Amino acid sequence: MAEKVTNLKGTRDILPQDMLKRNYIFDTIKNVFQKFGYQQIETPSMEKTSTLMGKYGEEGDNLIFKVMNQGEKVGKADMEAYNSGNLKRFALSLSERAMRYDLTVPFARFVVQHQNELAFPFKRFQIQPVWRGDRPQKGRYQEFYQCDADVVGSDSLIFEVEFIQIFDEVLSSLQIPDFTIKINNRKILTGIAQLINKEDQIVDLTVAIDKLDKIGKDGVIKELESKGFSKENIKTIDPLFHFEGSNQDKIKALKNLLENSIEGQKGIEEMEFILNQIDLVGLQSAKLELDVTLARGLNYYTGAIFEVKANNVSIGSICGGGRYDDLTGLFGLNDLSGVGISFGADRIYDVLEELNLFPDSLKTDLDVLFINFGENEFAHCFKLATQLRKEGFKVEVYPESSKLKKQFSYADKRGVRYTALIGADEIKAGKFQMKNMVSGEQTEVDYEGMKALLK
Repeated sequence: MAEKVTNLKGTRDILPQDMLKRNYIFDTIKNVFQKFGYQQIETPSMEKTSTLMGKYGEEGDNLIFKVMNQGEKVGKADMEAYNSGNLKRFALSLSERAMRYDLTVPFARFVVQHQNELAFPFKRFQIQPVWRGDRPQKGRYQEFYQCDADVVGSDSLIFEVEFIQIFDEVLSSLQIPDFTIKINNRKILTGIAQLINKEDQIVDLTVAIDKLDKIGKDGVIKELESKGFSKENIKTIDPLFHFEGSNQDKIKALKNLLENSIEGQKGIEEMEFILNQIDLVGLQSAKLELDVTLARGLNYYTGAIFEVKANNVSIGSICGGGRYDDLTGLFGLNDLSGVGISFGADRIYDVLEELNLFPDSLKTDLDVLFINFGENEFAHCFKLATQLRKEGFKVEVYPESSKLKKQFSYADKRGVRYTALIGADEIKAGKFQMKNMVSGEQTEVDYEGMKALLK
């Protein structure tokens, strides 16, 4: 009995019709990135395991796909670690390579490696797949594309403002009707940790409160208590769970809450600058919201942090990012500030599908199909098809003189805009019968008329 054929769980095949939609998303994002002066690069799918490990926190490290060593390297595994029961160290000795978890850490490695070839500030974008060992579920895959833009080599907060504009322009161009850009600052979160004398547990604090939307206040409190936060600590930060009002109201409340924290006040100043600049230039569609519970669990953010959600849909966050001033220092290049964002293309795809927002023009990738009536007609149509392709049209000639029903069925499945029917009489007269495959209307035209119709 033949084995059932299927793809790996957490991955998916992309059919031609789906590729049209994906490229629509990629092209929209790419065009906006380029408008803002970002240059495209690529990095390898695999990195050294040591390059990736320790950059995403414990939770992130556990989701990295490791690639097992091959050949002679297998025999060089750390058997001492195995015999002593240190299975984690043993496992790492078996896999010197790993699939990239995101595009940002490989980008930091790229910058350090090529620093003498780049002009700073360096603005780059990447559109490539990444891999994570998440539990597969709706809107969450183990293989998915990220579309990132980053700037390194500048402390200027104008890039944070620019990224908010990019979020707004891309998602507005994709016609998403209701979305919110949430913003916070890790310096504010550090100030909150200082407030309860838990600065050494800033990661535990931020990982927990970042889950507020998923597990609620009670769930966050339970997780904090499990990490050693006292009831008094939790009572002190309770106002975080009830911040309401406008962004300016929240700024005012934060100033009062963190009045004794230099780091917290610095974060508030940065936030005010960004919000004021956006007020000056305005946004097309986005709602911009200061969310003091937004933390994002990734260890490397040090300043502003972003998360974007499409409202009234079942998908989670679709974009994110932030400032990571010390990331390149992990690879030996210190004092190089960086800030970046990432569009989750697969999640954006799901949002557009759920809201039925893909343009009707994406339903076809073929302008005209020449119906095949026989050898002489085929030769004539093939010549015409070659001419039309030079004019920029997408054209096919049906390869065999099959029954018309079969040829029209093929045209329907391909979503062809027009079929061209050219028999012996049409060849003699220099005319074409053009059938609109949506309306069923048939029109007789000459070659110039055909081009006008297809345009």
